[in-house]
Amino acid sequence: MNGGSEIKVFAGSTGRRFAERVCNYLGSELGKSKVITFSEGNTYVKVEETVRNKDVYLVQSIGLRPNEEFTEILFWIDAFKRASAQSVTVVMPYFSYAKGDKKDEPRVSIRGRVCAECLELAGADRVITMDLHSPQIQGFFKKPVDHLFALPILCEYIKSMKIEDLVVISPDSGFAKDARKYARYLKLPVAIGDKEREGHDENAKVIEIIGNVEGKNALIVDDFTISGGTLTSLAGELKNRGVKKIFACLSHVLLNEKGVANLENSEIEKLVSTDSVYNPHLLSSRKIRIISVAPLFAEAIRRIHRQESVSPLFNEVPIGVIQTED
Repeated sequence: MNGGSEIKVFAGSTGRRFAERVCNYLGSELGKSKVITFSEGNTYVKVEETVRNKDVYLVQSIGLRPNEEFTEILFWIDAFKRASAQSVTVVMPYFSYAKGDKKDEPRVSIRGRVCAECLELAGADRVITMDLHSPQIQGFFKKPVDHLFALPILCEYIKSMKIEDLVVISPDSGFAKDARKYARYLKLPVAIGDKEREGHDENAKVIEIIGNVEGKNALIVDDFTISGGTLTSLAGELKNRGVKKIFACLSHVLLNEKGVANLENSEIEKLVSTDSVYNPHLLSSRKIRIISVAPLFAEAIRRIHRQESVSPLFNEVPIGVIQTED
């Protein structure tokens, strides 16, 4: 990439708001483009300005409509390449198919690997994403992947809440290692939930809490939620164990209307998350607080474009990157 050339940021159909925030941080204008979805579901994309010999950054999460959003990304990459862009970086704050990271039963697809190969075959030169469900997903790509973390930004907000007697709660053993990272950053103890899930539904039942939580306030941490089932089940069990107030901190929120209603009726006082997924359902909630990570991605784009190191952003972020959305 040419560190002296202009940064050209474009947005997919569900990435416009996030891309606008990225551009505000960078002091640049959002690229002109058009997306049309025809009545039978066919998607049409068009780049409406020259990108010849430019380094292009396309912003689009794979979130609430993963199949449509992923297909659209492929069409955008192809359009930029056919328009003679020098490079195309896919800025994907949330990668839904990262959940498909392994063949854990017979005759199933490793969906994350298939998606990675499709992005590269379409012409992607680099990917920037955040809090993959399984970090080893990076190994599915032959091109560079910059894996950012929401933890420093979320933790700084949690610090500002000044909650006393707080303990970090992992919803299961699988997230325990990440929960300890939150605990180290916040200098707090950790407890771990033990849950079981039957089949491939989105409901899990918490059956045990490992650790001392009685009389304390709790902060449940996880990478994402779809139905809110694990969060609300864990919150109910924490209340039964004598926890006073319960908060939650997530990287990505994909709740639908029913999930938001379940959260509103749960024991959780507040859920703090990021704007990695465009989710209009969240607007109806009084409990959800959104912290924007667009400045974090913008800073990563700036450093990549200038051929500077991105790794300092993994553990500590500049103060100007920490912003909130009301």
